[in-house]
Amino acid sequence: MSENLLTGKRFIDLSNQAYKRDIVTFSDFLTLSELNILHQNSGKYSVHYEVFGGYAYAERQIAAFVPDALSYAWDYPITCLKLSPAYPKFAEELSHRDILGAVMSLGIERAKIGDISVAEDGAYLFCKKEIADYLLTEITQIRHTIVHLAPVDAGSLDIRPKMQEYEAIISSNRIDNVVAAMIHKSRSNAVALIQGGKVAVMGSECLHNTYLCKENDVISIRGYGKFLFAGTLGVTKKDRMKILYKKYI
Repeated sequence: MSENLLTGKRFIDLSNQAYKRDIVTFSDFLTLSELNILHQNSGKYSVHYEVFGGYAYAERQIAAFVPDALSYAWDYPITCLKLSPAYPKFAEELSHRDILGAVMSLGIERAKIGDISVAEDGAYLFCKKEIADYLLTEITQIRHTIVHLAPVDAGSLDIRPKMQEYEAIISSNRIDNVVAAMIHKSRSNAVALIQGGKVAVMGSECLHNTYLCKENDVISIRGYGKFLFAGTLGVTKKDRMKILYKKYI
């Protein structure tokens, strides 16, 4: 059985558990590819589902399968931890990779960790509630920097991904045209990247240059970064398409 089929079966099983036991069941944090599979199987679930990652712009999200006429209040099992340098004057600049590496070195599964948002005064790490206490106890230093972790209310925070906005004019919203515009290369260069397995749309490898980009598609281009196809802005006098896209920085 393929990985996609196994993932879909896991979601169906969670929905069946929610229906039979009349409780809310939760997945772990899902990648963009897994979220695609979740939505593609929406007609097969015994109950309705919702997704949330701890804040409005979260990329990695948890699916909740919710029975009808539920008899109790519920919330997502997500904790937001703020990571701050204990001695800011002597602190290194810690990247997303540094923080994730410190977490993974503890033997924690990646699916238990949501987004990590790096801010000027530290970082915000979203995790499953079940591992929050362990992280609070075990993470005291990252690289050479002594750090302090504390749970915070994510609802009071304004966490947004940092993105630079651009416009481009292309012949169509086909993936090869869009990628070429994003990386400022020729269409043949874009086709080579796509056919070489270096382009992913919403977390899934895109090997065909005939794919038509949709509004809010997240496009990862190996060697160039991650982009958001924000949509079209209209058509020029020569019937070319004006698009808006954003690059994650």
